[in-house]
Amino acid sequence: MARQLYTTAFLHLATLLFISRTISAVRFTPQPTPTSDLDFIRSSCNATLYPDVCFTSLAGYASAVQDNPAKLAKLAIGVSLSRAKHTASYLSKLSRTAASAAVHDCVSNVGDAVEQMHGSLQQLREMNHHRQGAPAFRFQMSNVQTWMSAALTDEETCTDGVTEEMEDGDTKTAVCERVGDVKRFTSNALALVNTYANNGA
Repeated sequence: MARQLYTTAFLHLATLLFISRTISAVRFTPQPTPTSDLDFIRSSCNATLYPDVCFTSLAGYASAVQDNPAKLAKLAIGVSLSRAKHTASYLSKLSRTAASAAVHDCVSNVGDAVEQMHGSLQQLREMNHHRQGAPAFRFQMSNVQTWMSAALTDEETCTDGVTEEMEDGDTKTAVCERVGDVKRFTSNALALVNTYANNGA
């Protein structure tokens, strides 16, 4: 009798282990990104000034973007906007202790860039909800291109001012590096916007 109970218990345990492993295998098996989606990101990024930065920052979203240039443009702006917001926060905190007028100007410059990118992203999202004819598409995309170009100009104005007006040191280096990083992302986003504008609708 005891031996029968032991055998039954062992079979139940073995069954539970098998089921558990099966569920784990189903639940946690990673889903690879299709090569075609990654190829689209890579080929699109090759049209930018900083293709490696572009691909590294966007490749993780390849499955969501697939081969959709509108989604890619929105994603690129969103990534750049996020970087710009973090840098704007850093500059705002720095300006409370830094006496340099260039840092205070940078707060305004990068803040303006954030607004320009936010407007661009909002415009693309609104376009997504309404089917656009060619004339409307071109007009609205020209707005996005203008705003993204203005954002890049704002960022360049910041680094130009810091380079010319601030004394060499850790603060100058940190500001130039952080804003320079945002400039690369904004430049890439603008390039992808231009590609979408030229090839869309």
